[in-house]
This record gives sequence, structure tokens and C-alpha cells, in this order.
Amino acid sequence: MRQGGRIKLSDVARDAGVSPATVSRAIAQPHLLSEETLAKVRASALRLGYLPDGAARALASGRSMTIGAIVPTLDSAIFARALQAMQSTLAQEGFLLLVASHEGHAAAEAQAVRSLLGRGVDGLMLVGAERSPETVAMLKEARVPIVLTWCDDGNFTAVTIDNVLAGRLAAEHLISLGHRRIGMVTGQLRFNDRQRARLAGARAALAEAGLGLPDQLHSEQAVTLAGGRTGCAALLELDDPPTALIGGIDLLAIGCMEEAHARGISVPSGLSVVGIDGLDMSAHVSPSLTTVHLPIGRIGMLAAETLMALVAGRPAATTMLPIELVVRRSTARLA
Repeated sequence: MRQGGRIKLSDVARDAGVSPATVSRAIAQPHLLSEETLAKVRASALRLGYLPDGAARALASGRSMTIGAIVPTLDSAIFARALQAMQSTLAQEGFLLLVASHEGHAAAEAQAVRSLLGRGVDGLMLVGAERSPETVAMLKEARVPIVLTWCDDGNFTAVTIDNVLAGRLAAEHLISLGHRRIGMVTGQLRFNDRQRARLAGARAALAEAGLGLPDQLHSEQAVTLAGGRTGCAALLELDDPPTALIGGIDLLAIGCMEEAHARGISVPSGLSVVGIDGLDMSAHVSPSLTTVHLPIGRIGMLAAETLMALVAGRPAATTMLPIELVVRRSTARLA
């Protein structure tokens, strides 16, 4: 440890047995170094307690080394997983993640965009493709890369999945099991293009099978367990209730199962339930939840990688990630 003063870059270089230029590259351009050299420099920096001068780095590079992310809510395992993957990926290259949420309000999203851009973030991640004209104008005028997630609007680079296909896969699975009266509990559709697309996909699959998903078999709810229970209760109390339900997200589907259990209805023999997301907990509830698995962690990781590439001036294209149906014990053939 250096005595009587702050640890300098040259101290790290001496300890690691490399040149000061190599240490500088390890900080600013780690991808230029071999894994062995990078590991050696990082080990020395950690051992000595070296902290690079962030202000000097920002001044020299013209970057703040921060990335902004705006999600619908922080009270969500889905977005928490994506943000954790973003944070881990960004941290490897010295970026800091700044997070805001808008709770489903377009005006709040506009304010969050304005605030993060005002703080000089190097790039911005947003969820979905639907937003106010004011926000779209700000994004188009922003001098930083923008990456959309979960949906794509054709205007910005995106890391997306096919939400229509997600709804279709869930409905087709239930149709294949002989179900003909299928209901769906989604989150609120206003300012939520992901939920609207999943509903549209389910309806398309049902229509192709000569069936339907009329409004009375669809319930919009808060995306919580309680919302799933409320939506399920409303559909089960119909004169001709559904024999199967689709949850627009796993949490809603699990809420549907809880409500069925509370009413003495067995899942899946009395009611089949499918979710969309692939949350870790969905494999461990009873019965385990059949779900359309979305690569949530990979969305966050690729969003971070795409933003860093764009910040560095490298090309990056929109990515459509694959999804798949995972069949578990919450669905069964209609008796």
C-alpha cells in the first residue's frame, strides 16, 4: 500500500508489472486487453484500493459513464431481474446504472426521460414502444443512444421479444388440450403495449380455432397476485365460466391459481392456468405453472451490451430473442 497519499495509476502499474498505459486501457478500453492481463490489473487495483478519477475520465472521454433505465415499476420481479442483468453487465465496463420508474403514467415517463437526459447519461433504456409525443420528440432530439426493450417501434434500436406470439403460444397450448372456453387476465392495457399484444395473440389463436375471447372473458387488473385473484374471481362467477385461464404475466396466473384453490377448485383438473414470463418462482408454486418463458435476464444483458456498443460508436442492430412454452403441472386435458 502506498504510504502518505492517494494510490495512483502508476502504483497499480508497478504492482501488476505492466505499463501505466496498460492500466489506463484496463479502465477505459478493457476489451483491448487479454483476460489474463485485465485480471492482473484488476487484482492489483483491488488490493491497493485504487479508485480511478471519475471526473477526469468523464472529461477526457466526453462521457459520464452512466446509463439510464426507465421501467414501468420497481415493484416487479420481471424488471428487477432485467435491471440486475443490466447492472452486472455495465459494471464490468465501469458504467453506473441510474434507474427510474413511471408507474404506468406517460407524463411520469416524460419527466423521467427529461431528468436522466439532464443528468448527462450516456445512453437510455426504456420498456415498450408506446409513449407520449412529447417523450418521442425528446428521444429523437437526444444526442445519446436509445434502446427499447420488450417491444420495437422501428425508430430506435431494440432488444425485443414477440409478445403476440407469447399470447398465441399460451392459447394454442390450451386449445390443444381440448379447452374451448378460455379466459384471460391481463394488466391494464392503457400505456402497456406488451399486454395488448399478448391479448391480441391469444385472440388470434382462438379465432383460428373457431373460438373467441369476448370482452366478458377478459379482465384487466393490477399486475399483482391480488389482481390475479380478482380477475379470476370475476371470470369464475360468470354463468358459463371458462375451463382455462391465461395470465398476461406469471404473477397474474399465480393469483388465478390462488383464487381457484380458495374456491375449492382443483388446478388443473378443475381449471387449467397458463402464465407468460417464466419467473423462477413459477417452477416452485403448487402446482408448478405452465408458462411462456421469456429470456428476461438476457433482455437486460443485451440492452446493456447494445447501449455500450452504441456509446462507443460501434454498430448495433435490433435483436429479437426467442421465447418458448414450458409445460408444467398447471394445465391438463379437459375432462
